Amino acid sequence: MRRLLYVHVLVCCLGMAHPFCPSQCTCVFHGRTDGTGSRSVLCNDPDMSDVPVNVPVDTVKLRIEKTMVRRIPTEAFYYLVDLRYLWITYNSVSSVDTASFYNLKVLHELRLDGNMISVFPWESLKEMPRLKTLDLHNNRITHVPNEAIPYLLNITYLDLSSNKLTTLPSDLMDIWPPFSGAPISTNVSQKVVLGLQDNPWFCDCKISKLIELSKMSGALVVLMDRLLSCSGPENLAGVPFQRAELDNCVKPSVMTSATKITSHLGSNVLLRCDATGFPTPILYWTKSDGSLVNNTVQESPGEGVRWSIMSLHGMLHKDAGNYSCKAKNVAGNAEAAISISIAGAISTTILPPRPSIETEPTSQSTTFTPTTDTPTSPIAASTALPRTSTAVVPKKTKTTTISTSLQKGPLKQAKTQQGGNGRKLAADEKSKKSDASQSVKDLKVVEETADTAVLLWTADGLPNDAPLTVVYSPDDEDDIKGTLETNAGRGKVLLEGLSSGMRYSVCLVATGSAAGKDPCIDFYTLDNVEDGGQSTFFMIISGIACALVVCLIALLVYKILALFCKGQSTASDEEELEKDSYVKFETISMKQRTLNSHPTELWARRATNESEQMLLCSRSSIDSQMTYKNDSFHSEYLC
Repeated sequence: MRRLLYVHVLVCCLGMAHPFCPSQCTCVFHGRTDGTGSRSVLCNDPDMSDVPVNVPVDTVKLRIEKTMVRRIPTEAFYYLVDLRYLWITYNSVSSVDTASFYNLKVLHELRLDGNMISVFPWESLKEMPRLKTLDLHNNRITHVPNEAIPYLLNITYLDLSSNKLTTLPSDLMDIWPPFSGAPISTNVSQKVVLGLQDNPWFCDCKISKLIELSKMSGALVVLMDRLLSCSGPENLAGVPFQRAELDNCVKPSVMTSATKITSHLGSNVLLRCDATGFPTPILYWTKSDGSLVNNTVQESPGEGVRWSIMSLHGMLHKDAGNYSCKAKNVAGNAEAAISISIAGAISTTILPPRPSIETEPTSQSTTFTPTTDTPTSPIAASTALPRTSTAVVPKKTKTTTISTSLQKGPLKQAKTQQGGNGRKLAADEKSKKSDASQSVKDLKVVEETADTAVLLWTADGLPNDAPLTVVYSPDDEDDIKGTLETNAGRGKVLLEGLSSGMRYSVCLVATGSAAGKDPCIDFYTLDNVEDGGQSTFFMIISGIACALVVCLIALLVYKILALFCKGQSTASDEEELEKDSYVKFETISMKQRTLNSHPTELWARRATNESEQMLLCSRSSIDSQMTYKNDSFHSEYLC
């Protein structure tokens, strides 16, 4: 019986391991000759109103098409870690949660076209770092915010056609060449495809880059339909992008006061740049590494004009490099660079050795040599300090103003050597005493089982490689002891081979410690009763399973016997049916007409023996005809 139960449990486990397919979907496994494959799921039941939650976990492609699904809930696909293609097309989706696409780390293609989405959660794209295709055409999207731009950097196919867009962020086009400044490549695999047709575009400076892109040929960004047209303002309504000319929309241009400057070390520098454009551009300065420069001032004296001044104080060598003045408005970007170099150098001179009373020390002097045309600069001034014979441990610091000389006195080194051995012996002895007095703290036992335990401790000042000995034995049995060698840095050790249900005493002995000061602790191992509990539990489950199997077998036998008895009773049922097909009834007929003008009874009963076997209401039978006929009465049969 137990073997039968094992087989039953195994079959159930295999059935659970086999991936289920949702009842309203179709699952197809595309196998390969090497034994691998991928699974795709198609859900296109018109009555489906919710996203299925029991899709096989190995699904690679999921399509939910032409259903009544209205929203995509939070974490709807978090368990589909292998999903690469997700198509939710031509449904009734109007709501998409920010976390709807959580944990789709390998998703490559997301298509939500043909729905009723008016607001798309662009921040949800951060959950799909490998997404390349985003199809949102034929929805009701009205705008794309600036916050969406960082999430579209890796997208190579973006379809926003057939929506209600009137404008786009001016910075959106800056993520792709030629507006990003990256070199234009002819590699087809690096091209970006944009679908922006069939939108009511309002042609102004905000989409001037898109209008410029529609006039380019051979650009890295390819438009699905280049015949875009304006819906507003009135003077441009119906005008194609390629022929649209925008008024009061001028790219910025930048001009600097100089392109290359050489400055002395420690001096102050002021840099200026001017920019023109419409709308009035904004200006900002950056270093060669791209970091912003904060100490700037800018002003706009009039519409379309702006200037900016950057100040640098106390120039150092690290301040040398290229500085860029950048101008930006919705029509485009521009920049101009200024190169700054620093005049001045640092020289290092090694002085000749000078004889001394007991030693021959050498000294090294580091001096700063300024340029000859800036002798009075307070930053460039050099000060010489008197020499000193005191031994100094120099710190590694940077300076450009002070010259120092360091001498190492061998006299002090000799004194150190003379007393070195004595101090070393004293230090060793002190270390031994310290080690002997130091102890182990926080000794405790965790994770006790029937035959193992884990001992934890904290070393109080002991070196990590200090040897320790773990001594453990059952309580009141000192002759049975176990030992383990370890070190203080480990912090824990596993005790194995213990007896279940016993009390143990364990001590941690440090080398050189005083007798009687070793930390000890007592603990109990668990009783070995878990196996018995598991066996009892297994027997209960086995009994329940056997009872269910017996009930199922009894039910099956009952059904078989019922079917067999039903077949035997068919013949007798037919005989009974024949008997019940005939009924006993009587017929009545008219009496002979008499001279009585007030007859009391016009009908007379006939004997029933003539119609004992006649069918009910059978007008075709000859025996059912009326026996009495009269010229004034028609023959009838009443039943």
